Amino acid sequence: MAEVVRESTTVVIVGAGPSGLTLANLLQGAGIACIVVEARTRSYVEQRQRAGVLDYHATQIFERAGLGDRVLQNSVGDALQEFRVDGVPHLVDIRGLAGGRGSRMLPQQILVQRLIATFLDGGGDLRMEAGEVDLHGLESDRPRVTYRDATGAEHEIECDYIAGCDGFHGVSRKRIPDEAVTTYSFDHGIGWFTVLADSPPPQHPLFGVSRHGFAAHFPRGPKASRFYLQCLPDDDLQKWPDDRIWDQLRLRLGDESLPAGAIAEKAVVEMRSFVVDPMSYGRLFLVGDAAHVITPMGGKGMNLALADADVLAAAIRAAVADGDEQQLRDYSATCLRRTWRYQEFSRWMTEMLHDSGDDSTAGPFRHQLARARLERFFSSTALATSFSEMMAGIG
Repeated sequence: MAEVVRESTTVVIVGAGPSGLTLANLLQGAGIACIVVEARTRSYVEQRQRAGVLDYHATQIFERAGLGDRVLQNSVGDALQEFRVDGVPHLVDIRGLAGGRGSRMLPQQILVQRLIATFLDGGGDLRMEAGEVDLHGLESDRPRVTYRDATGAEHEIECDYIAGCDGFHGVSRKRIPDEAVTTYSFDHGIGWFTVLADSPPPQHPLFGVSRHGFAAHFPRGPKASRFYLQCLPDDDLQKWPDDRIWDQLRLRLGDESLPAGAIAEKAVVEMRSFVVDPMSYGRLFLVGDAAHVITPMGGKGMNLALADADVLAAAIRAAVADGDEQQLRDYSATCLRRTWRYQEFSRWMTEMLHDSGDDSTAGPFRHQLARARLERFFSSTALATSFSEMMAGIG
C-alpha cells in the first residue's frame, strides 16, 4: 500500500472557481502560503461560462491588490442600462447615478484564465484533478484536507485554515454538522432559459418586459451575446428549437429586426436562493456558492463570491501577521450582511420585471403592483439612484 504524502501549509483552498482563485491571489500577494485543490481539469474551469459582469466593488478588489492591469485588461464598461417595456425604451444612467461607479463586462472564463495565470506566474500551488477531496478536524487547531491526485497517490495537507470555495454541490458545506447551521432557501417559481449565441451585442445591457414574458440581452464579446428568456422551472430544452428562441426574443425584446446567429449553448437556469448561517465552522470558512446561491437577476452571484474572498483574505492576513483573529470571528456576520442585501435586491428586481410582464404566474394583482413599481422606478430619481448604487456594489 502506497504511503500518504503528508504536507503542510497555512491555507488550503478547496475549489478553483472565481472566488477560490481570487482568494489565492490575494493571499499570495500578502505572502501567505496556500494550496488550491480542484476536482476538475484546468481546461474545464477555464472554459466554464457563467457570469459576465463585475460590479464596481469587485473591480476595486483587484485594483487595490495591484492586479487590475492584468485581471481587468480589455474589460468593457457601460454607463447605461436599458429597460424596454412593451417595446418602449427607458435608459438608466447607472454610472452617473452611482457617483461615477460602473460595472465592467468580463466573462467568467476570461477572469478565471487570468487568475490562474497570475497565481501560477507568482509561484502558486494549484492542483487540478484532485479526487476524493475531504476535510478533517475542522474544530482542531490544525485541520486537514485529503485528496487523491491524478496518479492515484493520496495526499494529506495540514493547515491553519480551510476555505470552502467549491460551490453549492461541493464537499465543504457538507462537512458542517446540520445542527451547527441554519439554512434558508426559496424557490422563485420561475425559470430562465439561457442562450449563448453568435449575435451582435446590444448597444446597452437590456432587460425586456412584455405580456409575452421577460427577456434579457447582454454582451459577451464584440460578436457574441448572452440571452435570457423566462420559462417554466422544469421546462424541456427540446421544446426550444432555434426558431422559437429567436421568435420569442424578438417579441419580448421588442425588436423585430434582432439578427439570428449560431447558438453555441442552451440551458435552463434554476431561479432559487439559498443562504447558510453561519458561513464558518471551526477552521472552515465557506466562500461564494458554498454559502449562498442567488438568482442571476442583478448579476450579483459572482460579485458576492469575490466580496467574500476579499473579506476572508483580509481576516487571514490579520490573523497571520498580527495574531488577531477577530476578523475571522466576524467573517460570517460581515459577509451575511451583504448577502441578505443582495438577496433582497435580486428578489426586488425579479418581482418587478417578471410580474409586470406575463401575469399567468403572478396573477392580476401582483401584475398591477409590479407595473406600479416600474412606473415609480422610471419616474423617481431617488429610487433609480438606489438601484444604481446596488448595481455598483456594496463596499
